[in-house]
Amino acid sequence: MSAPIRPPAPFIVDLVVHDAWLLATVDADRREIAGGWVAIDDGLIVGIGSKTDSEPAARRRLSADGCLITPGLINTHHHLYQNLTRAYPPMTGEPLFGWLQSLYPLWTAALDEEAEYHAAWVGLAELALSGCTTSSDHHYLHPVGSGDLLAAEIKAAAELGFRFHPTFGSMSLSFKDGGLPPDNAVRTEEEILADSERHVARWHDPSHGSMCQIALAPCSPFTVSPQLMRETAELAERLDVRLHTHLAENEEDDEFALAKFGMRPVDLYEDVGWLTSRSWAAHVVRPNDEEIVRLGRAGVGVAHCPSSNMILSSGIARTAALRTAGCPVGLGCDGSSSADAASMWQEARLAMLSGKLVSGTQSTTARTTLEMATRGGAECLGRGGELGELSVGAVGDLAVWNFEGPAFAGVITDPIEGWLRCGPMSSWHTVVAGSVLVENGELVSADLASRLTRHAEIARRFQPLAT
Repeated sequence: MSAPIRPPAPFIVDLVVHDAWLLATVDADRREIAGGWVAIDDGLIVGIGSKTDSEPAARRRLSADGCLITPGLINTHHHLYQNLTRAYPPMTGEPLFGWLQSLYPLWTAALDEEAEYHAAWVGLAELALSGCTTSSDHHYLHPVGSGDLLAAEIKAAAELGFRFHPTFGSMSLSFKDGGLPPDNAVRTEEEILADSERHVARWHDPSHGSMCQIALAPCSPFTVSPQLMRETAELAERLDVRLHTHLAENEEDDEFALAKFGMRPVDLYEDVGWLTSRSWAAHVVRPNDEEIVRLGRAGVGVAHCPSSNMILSSGIARTAALRTAGCPVGLGCDGSSSADAASMWQEARLAMLSGKLVSGTQSTTARTTLEMATRGGAECLGRGGELGELSVGAVGDLAVWNFEGPAFAGVITDPIEGWLRCGPMSSWHTVVAGSVLVENGELVSADLASRLTRHAEIARRFQPLAT
Protein backbone atom coordinates (compact mmCIF):
# COMPACT_ATOMS: atom_id res chain seq x y z
CA MET A 1 0.00 0.00 0.00
CA SER A 2 2.88 2.39 0.68
CA ALA A 3 4.59 4.76 -1.73
CA PRO A 4 8.35 5.19 -1.74
CA ILE A 5 9.80 7.82 0.58
CA ARG A 6 12.08 10.38 -1.03
CA PRO A 7 14.96 10.63 -0.16
CA PRO A 8 15.83 7.51 1.88
CA ALA A 9 16.62 7.38 5.61
CA PRO A 10 18.23 8.95 7.59
CA PHE A 11 16.56 11.96 5.98
CA ILE A 12 14.37 13.88 8.45
CA VAL A 13 11.12 15.28 7.05
CA ASP A 14 9.30 18.37 8.26
CA LEU A 15 6.05 16.69 9.35
CA VAL A 16 4.47 13.27 9.73
CA VAL A 17 0.72 12.98 10.37
CA HIS A 18 0.25 9.47 11.68
CA ASP A 19 -2.00 6.72 13.05
CA ALA A 20 -5.17 7.61 11.16
CA TRP A 21 -8.23 5.42 11.50
CA LEU A 22 -8.39 5.79 7.74
CA LEU A 23 -6.37 7.75 5.20
CA ALA A 24 -8.52 8.66 2.15
CA THR A 25 -5.96 9.57 -0.48
CA VAL A 26 -8.48 10.45 -3.25
CA ASP A 27 -5.56 9.69 -5.57
CA ALA A 28 -5.83 8.20 -9.05
CA ASP A 29 -6.44 4.74 -7.53
CA ARG A 30 -8.72 6.06 -4.74
CA ARG A 31 -6.64 4.26 -2.12
CA GLU A 32 -8.02 4.11 1.42
CA ILE A 33 -5.34 3.12 3.92
CA ALA A 34 -6.14 1.87 7.43
CA GLY A 35 -3.67 3.15 10.00
CA GLY A 36 -2.31 5.53 7.40
CA TRP A 37 0.32 8.21 7.68
CA VAL A 38 1.54 11.07 5.48
CA ALA A 39 5.07 12.53 5.41
CA ILE A 40 5.56 16.11 4.20
CA ASP A 41 8.81 17.93 3.47
CA ASP A 42 9.45 21.32 1.88
CA GLY A 43 5.72 21.74 1.32
CA LEU A 44 5.20 18.52 -0.66
CA ILE A 45 4.18 14.97 0.20
CA VAL A 46 7.23 12.72 0.19
CA GLY A 47 5.74 9.53 1.61
CA ILE A 48 2.49 7.72 2.35
CA GLY A 49 2.12 4.43 4.15
CA SER A 50 0.09 2.14 6.38
CA LYS A 51 0.67 1.04 9.96
CA THR A 52 2.86 -1.81 8.67
CA ASP A 53 5.24 0.60 6.87
CA SER A 54 8.10 2.38 8.59
CA GLU A 55 7.55 6.09 9.02
CA PRO A 56 10.42 8.52 8.39
CA ALA A 57 11.94 10.55 11.19
CA ALA A 58 10.27 13.95 11.45
CA ARG A 59 10.91 17.31 13.04
CA ARG A 60 7.26 17.32 14.05
CA ARG A 61 4.66 14.59 14.47
CA LEU A 62 0.90 15.19 14.54
CA SER A 63 -1.43 12.47 15.77
CA ALA A 64 -4.52 11.47 13.78
CA ASP A 65 -5.42 8.63 16.13
CA GLY A 66 -9.05 7.63 15.60
CA CYS A 67 -9.41 10.22 12.85
CA LEU A 68 -10.02 10.39 9.12
CA ILE A 69 -7.34 12.07 7.01
CA THR A 70 -8.44 13.59 3.70
CA PRO A 71 -6.82 15.95 1.23
CA GLY A 72 -7.43 19.57 2.17
CA LEU A 73 -10.76 20.78 0.81
CA ILE A 74 -10.75 23.28 -2.06
CA ASN A 75 -13.14 26.24 -2.26
CA THR A 76 -13.68 27.12 -5.93
CA HIS A 77 -15.93 30.18 -5.55
CA HIS A 78 -16.11 32.90 -2.91
CA HIS A 79 -16.52 36.65 -2.38
CA LEU A 80 -14.54 37.19 0.80
CA TYR A 81 -15.41 40.86 1.26
CA GLN A 82 -19.08 39.98 1.69
CA ASN A 83 -18.61 38.71 5.25
CA LEU A 84 -18.74 42.41 6.18
CA THR A 85 -22.50 42.31 5.48
CA ARG A 86 -23.16 38.76 6.66
CA ALA A 87 -26.88 38.06 7.25
CA TYR A 88 -27.72 41.76 6.82
CA PRO A 89 -31.43 41.81 7.73
CA PRO A 90 -32.99 43.77 4.83
CA MET A 91 -31.35 41.48 2.29
CA THR A 92 -32.19 38.07 3.72
CA GLY A 93 -35.30 37.53 1.57
CA GLU A 94 -34.26 39.00 -1.79
CA PRO A 95 -33.61 37.00 -4.97
CA LEU A 96 -30.32 37.56 -6.77
CA PHE A 97 -30.82 40.75 -8.80
CA GLY A 98 -32.64 42.70 -6.10
CA TRP A 99 -30.22 41.44 -3.48
CA LEU A 100 -27.23 42.69 -5.50
CA GLN A 101 -28.74 46.07 -6.33
CA SER A 102 -29.61 46.68 -2.68
CA LEU A 103 -26.14 45.75 -1.41
CA TYR A 104 -23.96 47.42 -4.07
CA PRO A 105 -24.36 50.90 -2.46
CA LEU A 106 -23.30 49.57 0.96
CA TRP A 107 -20.27 47.78 -0.44
CA THR A 108 -19.05 50.60 -2.68
CA ALA A 109 -19.40 53.23 0.05
CA ALA A 110 -17.12 51.56 2.58
CA LEU A 111 -14.80 49.07 0.84
CA ASP A 112 -11.10 49.89 1.09
CA GLU A 113 -7.82 48.03 1.55
CA GLU A 114 -8.18 47.68 5.32
CA ALA A 115 -11.71 46.30 5.01
CA GLU A 116 -10.66 43.88 2.27
CA TYR A 117 -7.65 42.70 4.27
CA HIS A 118 -9.64 41.96 7.43
CA ALA A 119 -12.52 40.36 5.52
CA ALA A 120 -10.06 38.10 3.72
CA TRP A 121 -8.10 37.20 6.86
CA VAL A 122 -11.24 36.30 8.82
CA GLY A 123 -12.85 34.52 5.86
CA LEU A 124 -9.79 32.38 5.15
CA ALA A 125 -9.40 31.56 8.84
CA GLU A 126 -13.03 30.41 8.87
CA LEU A 127 -12.37 28.25 5.83
CA ALA A 128 -9.28 26.70 7.44
CA LEU A 129 -11.38 25.71 10.45
CA SER A 130 -13.66 23.82 8.04
CA GLY A 131 -10.80 21.77 6.59
CA CYS A 132 -10.21 24.00 3.58
CA THR A 133 -6.61 24.53 2.47
CA THR A 134 -7.04 26.27 -0.90
CA SER A 135 -9.56 28.95 -1.81
CA SER A 136 -10.39 30.94 -4.85
CA ASP A 137 -11.87 34.41 -4.40
CA HIS A 138 -13.90 36.08 -7.13
CA HIS A 139 -13.17 39.69 -6.28
CA TYR A 140 -15.00 41.79 -8.86
CA LEU A 141 -15.72 44.97 -6.86
CA HIS A 142 -13.13 47.75 -7.20
CA PRO A 143 -14.83 51.04 -6.24
CA VAL A 144 -13.14 54.25 -7.34
CA GLY A 145 -10.54 55.26 -4.75
CA SER A 146 -10.67 51.97 -2.83
CA GLY A 147 -6.99 51.10 -3.37
CA ASP A 148 -5.40 47.81 -4.41
CA LEU A 149 -7.92 45.34 -3.01
CA LEU A 150 -6.38 42.29 -4.68
CA ALA A 151 -3.04 43.02 -3.02
CA ALA A 152 -4.79 43.43 0.35
CA GLU A 153 -6.38 39.99 0.26
CA ILE A 154 -3.24 38.33 -1.07
CA LYS A 155 -1.37 39.83 1.90
CA ALA A 156 -3.93 38.33 4.29
CA ALA A 157 -3.62 34.86 2.72
CA ALA A 158 0.18 34.99 2.83
CA GLU A 159 0.19 35.98 6.51
CA LEU A 160 -2.13 33.08 7.38
CA GLY A 161 -0.15 30.64 5.24
CA PHE A 162 -3.25 29.79 3.18
CA ARG A 163 -3.04 28.60 -0.44
CA PHE A 164 -4.86 31.24 -2.48
CA HIS A 165 -6.33 31.54 -5.97
CA PRO A 166 -7.73 35.08 -6.12
CA THR A 167 -9.29 36.15 -9.38
CA PHE A 168 -9.12 39.66 -10.75
CA GLY A 169 -12.80 40.23 -11.31
CA SER A 170 -14.35 43.19 -13.05
CA MET A 171 -17.54 45.07 -13.82
CA SER A 172 -17.86 47.55 -16.70
CA LEU A 173 -21.62 47.99 -17.26
CA SER A 174 -23.34 50.26 -14.75
CA PHE A 175 -27.10 50.54 -14.42
CA LYS A 176 -27.22 53.42 -16.93
CA ASP A 177 -25.48 51.16 -19.48
CA GLY A 178 -27.96 48.32 -19.04
CA GLY A 179 -26.14 46.47 -16.25
CA LEU A 180 -26.85 46.14 -12.53
CA PRO A 181 -24.06 47.96 -10.61
CA PRO A 182 -23.96 51.68 -9.76
CA ASP A 183 -21.57 53.99 -11.61
CA ASN A 184 -18.91 54.02 -8.87
CA ALA A 185 -18.61 50.22 -8.98
CA VAL A 186 -17.49 49.94 -12.60
CA ARG A 187 -14.27 50.58 -14.51
CA THR A 188 -13.52 51.15 -18.17
CA GLU A 189 -12.74 48.03 -20.15
CA GLU A 190 -9.34 49.42 -21.13
CA GLU A 191 -8.46 49.84 -17.44
CA ILE A 192 -9.73 46.36 -16.64
CA LEU A 193 -7.61 44.68 -19.31
CA ALA A 194 -4.50 46.65 -18.36
CA ASP A 195 -4.97 45.84 -14.67
CA SER A 196 -5.61 42.17 -15.51
CA GLU A 197 -2.23 41.91 -17.17
CA ARG A 198 -0.53 43.87 -14.38
CA HIS A 199 -1.93 41.66 -11.61
CA VAL A 200 -0.96 38.46 -13.40
CA ALA A 201 2.58 39.75 -13.88
CA ARG A 202 2.85 40.73 -10.22
CA TRP A 203 1.19 37.84 -8.42
CA HIS A 204 0.75 34.73 -10.58
CA ASP A 205 3.14 31.90 -9.71
CA PRO A 206 2.66 28.92 -12.06
CA SER A 207 5.28 26.72 -10.38
CA HIS A 208 4.50 23.35 -8.80
CA GLY A 209 3.39 23.87 -5.22
CA SER A 210 2.60 27.54 -5.81
CA MET A 211 0.82 29.36 -2.99
CA CYS A 212 -0.74 32.05 -5.21
CA GLN A 213 -2.21 31.87 -8.69
CA ILE A 214 -4.37 34.45 -10.48
CA ALA A 215 -7.32 33.95 -12.80
CA LEU A 216 -9.22 36.56 -14.81
CA ALA A 217 -12.88 36.90 -13.90
CA PRO A 218 -15.31 39.35 -15.51
CA CYS A 219 -18.22 39.14 -13.13
CA SER A 220 -21.27 38.14 -15.18
CA PRO A 221 -23.26 38.83 -18.38
CA PHE A 222 -25.22 41.50 -16.50
CA THR A 223 -22.14 43.47 -15.38
CA VAL A 224 -19.72 43.33 -18.37
CA SER A 225 -19.96 43.50 -22.14
CA PRO A 226 -19.49 40.53 -24.49
CA GLN A 227 -16.48 42.37 -25.91
CA LEU A 228 -14.75 42.40 -22.52
CA MET A 229 -15.47 38.67 -22.16
CA ARG A 230 -13.89 38.01 -25.57
CA GLU A 231 -10.83 40.13 -24.94
CA THR A 232 -10.35 38.62 -21.49
CA ALA A 233 -10.46 35.10 -22.97
CA GLU A 234 -7.80 36.12 -25.50
CA LEU A 235 -5.66 37.67 -22.76
CA ALA A 236 -5.95 34.57 -20.57
CA GLU A 237 -4.82 32.43 -23.48
CA ARG A 238 -1.80 34.66 -24.06
CA LEU A 239 -0.87 34.79 -20.37
CA ASP A 240 -1.74 31.11 -19.78
CA VAL A 241 -4.04 31.74 -16.82
CA ARG A 242 -7.54 30.52 -16.08
CA LEU A 243 -10.94 32.13 -16.56
CA HIS A 244 -13.80 32.37 -14.08
CA THR A 245 -17.28 33.92 -14.02
CA HIS A 246 -20.88 33.31 -12.96
CA LEU A 247 -22.96 31.23 -15.38
CA ALA A 248 -26.61 30.19 -15.67
CA GLU A 249 -27.24 31.03 -12.03
CA ASN A 250 -31.03 31.47 -11.92
CA GLU A 251 -34.14 32.38 -13.92
CA GLU A 252 -33.23 36.08 -13.86
CA ASP A 253 -29.90 35.20 -15.47
CA ASP A 254 -31.71 33.34 -18.26
CA GLU A 255 -34.20 36.15 -18.81
CA PHE A 256 -31.50 38.84 -18.91
CA ALA A 257 -29.37 36.97 -21.46
CA LEU A 258 -32.35 36.28 -23.73
CA ALA A 259 -33.61 39.87 -23.54
CA LYS A 260 -30.20 41.54 -23.89
CA PHE A 261 -28.34 39.20 -26.26
CA GLY A 262 -31.01 37.02 -27.83
CA MET A 263 -29.41 33.84 -26.53
CA ARG A 264 -29.27 31.69 -23.42
CA PRO A 265 -26.32 32.05 -21.02
CA VAL A 266 -24.46 28.95 -22.24
CA ASP A 267 -24.83 30.11 -25.87
CA LEU A 268 -23.40 33.49 -24.87
CA TYR A 269 -20.60 31.73 -22.96
CA GLU A 270 -19.64 29.93 -26.16
CA ASP A 271 -20.10 33.01 -28.35
CA VAL A 272 -17.51 34.98 -26.35
CA GLY A 273 -14.94 32.17 -26.42
CA TRP A 274 -15.32 30.79 -22.91
CA LEU A 275 -16.55 27.28 -23.73
CA THR A 276 -13.12 25.81 -23.00
CA SER A 277 -11.34 23.74 -20.37
CA ARG A 278 -9.45 26.91 -19.40
CA SER A 279 -12.60 28.18 -17.69
CA TRP A 280 -14.62 27.26 -14.63
CA ALA A 281 -17.97 28.82 -13.83
CA ALA A 282 -19.90 29.40 -10.63
CA HIS A 283 -23.36 27.94 -9.95
CA VAL A 284 -24.39 26.52 -13.38
CA VAL A 285 -27.85 25.78 -12.04
CA ARG A 286 -29.91 26.33 -15.19
CA PRO A 287 -28.36 24.56 -18.22
CA ASN A 288 -30.65 22.21 -20.12
CA ASP A 289 -29.66 18.68 -21.14
CA GLU A 290 -28.10 19.72 -24.44
CA GLU A 291 -26.14 22.52 -22.79
CA ILE A 292 -24.81 20.13 -20.14
CA VAL A 293 -23.47 17.91 -22.91
CA ARG A 294 -21.73 20.90 -24.53
CA LEU A 295 -20.22 22.07 -21.26
CA GLY A 296 -18.93 18.58 -20.54
CA ARG A 297 -17.54 18.08 -24.02
CA ALA A 298 -15.57 21.31 -23.64
CA GLY A 299 -14.35 20.38 -20.14
CA VAL A 300 -15.73 23.52 -18.50
CA GLY A 301 -15.34 23.36 -14.72
CA VAL A 302 -18.26 23.99 -12.37
CA ALA A 303 -18.14 25.53 -8.89
CA HIS A 304 -21.23 24.09 -7.19
CA CYS A 305 -22.49 26.41 -4.41
CA PRO A 306 -25.44 24.65 -2.75
CA SER A 307 -25.94 26.98 0.25
CA SER A 308 -26.06 30.13 -1.85
CA ASN A 309 -28.23 28.48 -4.49
CA MET A 310 -30.75 27.54 -1.81
CA ILE A 311 -30.71 30.83 0.11
CA LEU A 312 -31.27 32.85 -3.07
CA SER A 313 -33.78 30.28 -4.37
CA SER A 314 -31.74 29.81 -7.54
CA GLY A 315 -32.27 26.04 -7.74
CA ILE A 316 -30.10 22.95 -7.42
CA ALA A 317 -27.33 22.27 -9.91
CA ARG A 318 -27.40 18.79 -11.47
CA THR A 319 -23.89 17.83 -10.47
CA ALA A 320 -24.26 14.14 -11.30
CA ALA A 321 -25.25 14.98 -14.89
CA LEU A 322 -22.49 17.57 -15.19
CA ARG A 323 -19.86 15.11 -13.95
CA THR A 324 -21.14 12.37 -16.26
CA ALA A 325 -20.94 14.79 -19.20
CA GLY A 326 -17.27 15.47 -18.45
CA CYS A 327 -17.30 18.67 -16.40
CA PRO A 328 -14.89 18.86 -13.48
CA VAL A 329 -17.17 19.76 -10.57
CA GLY A 330 -15.84 21.40 -7.42
CA LEU A 331 -17.56 23.04 -4.48
CA GLY A 332 -17.79 26.70 -3.49
CA CYS A 333 -18.97 28.56 -0.40
CA ASP A 334 -19.88 31.71 -2.36
CA GLY A 335 -20.04 35.04 -0.57
CA SER A 336 -20.86 35.25 3.10
CA SER A 337 -23.74 37.58 2.35
CA SER A 338 -25.55 34.92 0.31
CA ALA A 339 -24.31 31.72 1.94
CA ASP A 340 -23.39 33.40 5.25
CA ALA A 341 -21.23 30.49 6.48
CA ALA A 342 -17.82 29.81 4.96
CA SER A 343 -17.75 26.11 5.81
CA MET A 344 -16.54 23.73 3.15
CA TRP A 345 -17.78 20.82 5.25
CA GLN A 346 -21.27 22.30 5.19
CA GLU A 347 -21.13 22.80 1.42
CA ALA A 348 -20.00 19.21 1.00
CA ARG A 349 -22.84 17.87 3.11
CA LEU A 350 -25.43 19.98 1.27
CA ALA A 351 -23.95 18.91 -2.06
CA MET A 352 -24.37 15.26 -1.06
CA LEU A 353 -27.93 15.72 0.16
CA SER A 354 -29.13 17.88 -2.73
CA GLY A 355 -27.41 15.55 -5.21
CA LYS A 356 -29.32 12.61 -3.81
CA LEU A 357 -32.54 14.62 -3.92
CA VAL A 358 -32.36 15.54 -7.61
CA SER A 359 -30.43 12.59 -9.08
CA GLY A 360 -31.07 9.56 -6.87
CA THR A 361 -29.66 8.19 -3.66
CA GLN A 362 -26.68 6.43 -5.31
CA SER A 363 -25.73 9.38 -7.50
CA THR A 364 -23.95 11.39 -4.82
CA THR A 365 -22.36 9.46 -1.96
CA ALA A 366 -19.97 10.82 0.64
CA ARG A 367 -17.08 9.55 -1.50
CA THR A 368 -18.48 11.25 -4.61
CA THR A 369 -18.76 14.47 -2.66
CA LEU A 370 -15.28 14.16 -1.17
CA GLU A 371 -13.99 13.90 -4.74
CA MET A 372 -15.84 17.09 -5.69
CA ALA A 373 -14.46 18.88 -2.63
CA THR A 374 -10.88 17.84 -3.45
CA ARG A 375 -9.98 16.43 -6.87
CA GLY A 376 -12.83 18.23 -8.62
CA GLY A 377 -11.81 21.55 -7.13
CA ALA A 378 -8.19 20.99 -8.14
CA GLU A 379 -9.27 20.32 -11.73
CA CYS A 380 -11.39 23.50 -11.76
CA LEU A 381 -8.31 25.47 -10.74
CA GLY A 382 -6.14 23.75 -13.35
CA ARG A 383 -4.06 21.91 -10.75
CA GLY A 384 -5.22 18.32 -11.01
CA GLY A 385 -2.66 15.84 -9.66
CA GLU A 386 -0.98 18.60 -7.67
CA LEU A 387 -3.81 19.65 -5.34
CA GLY A 388 -6.81 17.71 -4.09
CA GLU A 389 -5.16 14.34 -3.47
CA LEU A 390 -2.67 12.71 -1.13
CA SER A 391 0.10 11.25 -3.27
CA VAL A 392 3.86 11.55 -3.44
CA GLY A 393 4.73 14.82 -5.17
CA ALA A 394 1.37 16.48 -4.47
CA VAL A 395 1.19 19.47 -2.15
CA GLY A 396 1.29 18.84 1.58
CA ASP A 397 -2.28 19.98 2.22
CA LEU A 398 -4.59 17.84 4.34
CA ALA A 399 -7.40 17.86 6.86
CA VAL A 400 -7.82 15.59 9.88
CA TRP A 401 -11.36 14.88 11.11
CA ASN A 402 -12.06 13.77 14.68
CA PHE A 403 -15.00 11.46 15.45
CA GLU A 404 -15.27 12.01 19.19
CA GLY A 405 -18.58 12.94 20.81
CA PRO A 406 -22.25 11.92 20.72
CA ALA A 407 -22.82 13.05 17.11
CA PHE A 408 -20.50 10.27 15.89
CA ALA A 409 -21.44 7.50 18.29
CA GLY A 410 -22.12 4.40 16.19
CA VAL A 411 -19.81 5.34 13.31
CA ILE A 412 -17.86 2.07 13.28
CA THR A 413 -17.42 0.73 9.75
CA ASP A 414 -17.16 3.66 7.33
CA PRO A 415 -15.60 6.93 8.49
CA ILE A 416 -15.98 8.53 5.05
CA GLU A 417 -19.76 8.12 5.09
CA GLY A 418 -19.73 9.10 8.78
CA TRP A 419 -17.77 12.24 7.89
CA LEU A 420 -20.71 13.73 5.95
CA ARG A 421 -23.77 11.88 7.22
CA CYS A 422 -23.07 12.84 10.84
CA GLY A 423 -21.99 16.10 12.37
CA PRO A 424 -21.78 19.05 12.23
CA MET A 425 -18.04 18.74 11.86
CA SER A 426 -15.03 21.02 11.84
CA SER A 427 -11.46 20.12 11.06
CA TRP A 428 -9.38 18.79 13.97
CA HIS A 429 -6.10 19.62 12.20
CA THR A 430 -5.64 21.60 8.97
CA VAL A 431 -2.24 21.49 7.28
CA VAL A 432 -1.17 23.68 4.33
CA ALA A 433 2.17 23.04 2.62
CA GLY A 434 3.29 21.14 5.72
CA SER A 435 2.45 23.99 8.12
CA VAL A 436 -0.26 23.50 10.74
CA LEU A 437 -2.97 26.20 10.52
CA VAL A 438 -5.52 24.46 12.74
CA GLU A 439 -4.52 22.17 15.62
CA ASN A 440 -6.91 20.33 17.94
CA GLY A 441 -9.80 22.26 16.45
CA GLU A 442 -8.32 25.71 17.10
CA LEU A 443 -6.75 28.22 14.75
CA VAL A 444 -3.03 28.34 15.53
CA SER A 445 -2.72 32.09 14.90
CA ALA A 446 -2.64 34.15 18.09
CA ASP A 447 -4.20 37.11 16.29
CA LEU A 448 -7.75 35.77 15.94
CA ALA A 449 -9.37 37.75 18.77
CA SER A 450 -7.92 41.10 17.73
CA ARG A 451 -8.76 40.44 14.08
CA LEU A 452 -12.37 39.68 14.95
CA THR A 453 -12.62 42.86 17.01
CA ARG A 454 -11.35 45.00 14.15
CA HIS A 455 -13.53 43.13 11.64
CA ALA A 456 -16.61 43.95 13.75
CA GLU A 457 -15.66 47.63 13.83
CA ILE A 458 -15.25 47.72 10.06
CA ALA A 459 -18.47 45.77 9.44
CA ARG A 460 -20.45 48.45 11.28
CA ARG A 461 -19.40 50.94 8.61
CA PHE A 462 -21.11 48.80 5.99
CA GLN A 463 -24.39 48.25 7.82
CA PRO A 464 -26.66 51.29 8.31
CA LEU A 465 -28.82 49.37 10.79
CA ALA A 466 -25.88 48.61 13.10
CA THR A 467 -26.02 50.29 16.50
